[in-house]
Amino acid sequence: MTSSARITLIVRGRVQGVGFRQFVRRTALDLGLVGEVRNLGDGAVEVHAWGGEAALSRLAAAVRRGPPGARVLDVETRYDAGPAPPPGFRVTG
Repeated sequence: MTSSARITLIVRGRVQGVGFRQFVRRTALDLGLVGEVRNLGDGAVEVHAWGGEAALSRLAAAVRRGPPGARVLDVETRYDAGPAPPPGFRVTG
C-alpha cells in the first residue's frame, strides 16, 4: 500500500441512529484522512477514506469498536489505490 491508498469499509450492526457517521468523521479528521461516510439503505454504513497505511489501519480499528451506543457486528474491508478526493471528510446519505 502507498500513501495514496484507499480503504472502503462496510459496517454492519447497530450503526445507524447512534452517531456512527460523526464518530467516523471525527476519527478520520484526527488521523489526517480525507473521504466520506454514508448510511446505506440496508442499515449498514459505508466509509471511503484515503491516506497513509498506518492512519487507515487506525481508522479501521476504531470503526470495529465504534462509538458508545453502536454495536458493530461485521466490517467488510477493501484496500485499493486511487486518486484522493477533495480535502476534508464528508458525511453524506
